[in-house]
Amino acid sequence: MKGSGPFLMLMSVFLFTAANVLVKLISDLPTTQIVFLRSSISLLMCASFVLYKGFPFFGKNKKWLLIRGVFGMIALTLFFYTIQNIPLASATVIQYLSPVFTVILAMIWLGQKVRPIQWLFLAIAFVGVILVKGPDNSDVPLKFLVIGVTAAFLAAVAYFATMKCKDTDHPVLIVMYFHLLATPIMGGVSSVNWVPIDTNTLLIGLSVGVLSVLAQVAMAFAIHKEDASVVTPIKYVGAIFALAIGYFYFGEELSGMAILGIFLVIAGVTLNTFAKRPSS
Repeated sequence: MKGSGPFLMLMSVFLFTAANVLVKLISDLPTTQIVFLRSSISLLMCASFVLYKGFPFFGKNKKWLLIRGVFGMIALTLFFYTIQNIPLASATVIQYLSPVFTVILAMIWLGQKVRPIQWLFLAIAFVGVILVKGPDNSDVPLKFLVIGVTAAFLAAVAYFATMKCKDTDHPVLIVMYFHLLATPIMGGVSSVNWVPIDTNTLLIGLSVGVLSVLAQVAMAFAIHKEDASVVTPIKYVGAIFALAIGYFYFGEELSGMAILGIFLVIAGVTLNTFAKRPSS
């Protein structure tokens, strides 16, 4: 149904935010263990769909599916690590640099041209991230800023790989490949120093996976029903959700400079989305 795209994207944002909040709630668990729990339930959901539809289980474009899975797995692990250690809003907005890196990668690998005004918008986003760090590392220590930016870059590579697979493999299979790798790898890493968990923590960890899959599906349908330039900016509302939840639920307080940085990142990335145009 035309016009439902914005609603679906907003639903996706809400579900992703809810998943991130749950990650924050179980911050005492090792990051790799959380990724394993998330991936295991997500793999079960995606694999069931792929088998039901009769798609080739290991896909067709195996090279780019593998790249998507590896880079996506590392990016998510680093992103969850930042969520566990810095304010939720800061971790979320740093991840929003991913589209910026995607533009740069497309320019380098595909020869796509960038309009001059886009460089201004991308610069605004990077300035925002610097402000998010806060004076004297008071809001986000440099270590976690670097980890967060690295996660955003790796997520951009994973997204680029996804685009390489869009004409060869079903979206659910592309998503599944991430979990197909993350489940055994993160399970193996976690087993070395496995932290015993109670039923409540187990359910929270698995819920992260369920919410994430539902969020990805909602986003895919949103982009399918509307022009990407219309629905993509809506996902940055997630930073507002994260800022509010972090303040009222987790008691996270950010400096005025960090809050300004958050809005600069949102503004820069959103304006860049609107400024894009087909080029050869």
